[in-house]
Amino acid sequence: MNQQTSVKDIFGKAISAYYYEKDTTDIQVHSPDFDDDVIPVPYLFRNYAEMPPLEQKALQLAKGKVLDVGCGAGSHSLYLQQEKNLQVTSIDTSKGAIEISRLRGIKDARNIDFFDLKNEKFDTILMLMNGSGIIGKLNQLDKFFKKTRELLNPNGKVLLDSSDLSYLFDRDEDGGIWVDSEAAYYGELEFKVSYKGENSAYFNWLYIDFQTLKFAAETNNFSCKRIKEGKHYDYLAELQALKQ
Repeated sequence: MNQQTSVKDIFGKAISAYYYEKDTTDIQVHSPDFDDDVIPVPYLFRNYAEMPPLEQKALQLAKGKVLDVGCGAGSHSLYLQQEKNLQVTSIDTSKGAIEISRLRGIKDARNIDFFDLKNEKFDTILMLMNGSGIIGKLNQLDKFFKKTRELLNPNGKVLLDSSDLSYLFDRDEDGGIWVDSEAAYYGELEFKVSYKGENSAYFNWLYIDFQTLKFAAETNNFSCKRIKEGKHYDYLAELQALKQ
């Protein structure tokens, strides 16, 4: 969850403190809809062997010129750069995270939002750790696919993971879930993060079930394949722009 909406740069401070001082103070995650949770900062520095199978699979599939979106401390990028010898551009809206990514050896790390990138093309766009989160809300999906098409080379692909949060709801006898038709999509959440008493502003974060993603992809003339499923309703998808 690397989208940073506060000038306080919660992720950057936590990542820097761990890098320089091995300070393992957790990042706290708050949502109006769920109990508080934590992000253990050392996890942001994990190596390939410590990554979940969905992330490992995505890194295996990455090829060509790669864009790592929401790179955090740069762990995915480092593997691609060092082990696969790929050209990687790592971006994050956290200034502190980008500074540490550079110190860890990322050659092209930039403090920029995905939607602000212009005039560049990539063969693989990597969006991991619930990469769909940066889309924010379902009504931003068309904007996301438009930007993605701009940034992909012909035959390029997006490797994105997300989760279907329907497991959080009670199921009826037919296995369906009851969702209030007036309510927002159940994967549209709000979060804020805090660290050592400092709080970010609330930000939107999207979890999207595979069928909804597939429908949005096809509506925007993209193919959408489920590459791998995780153990907890999560999945890795591959998106490719079709010729218009």
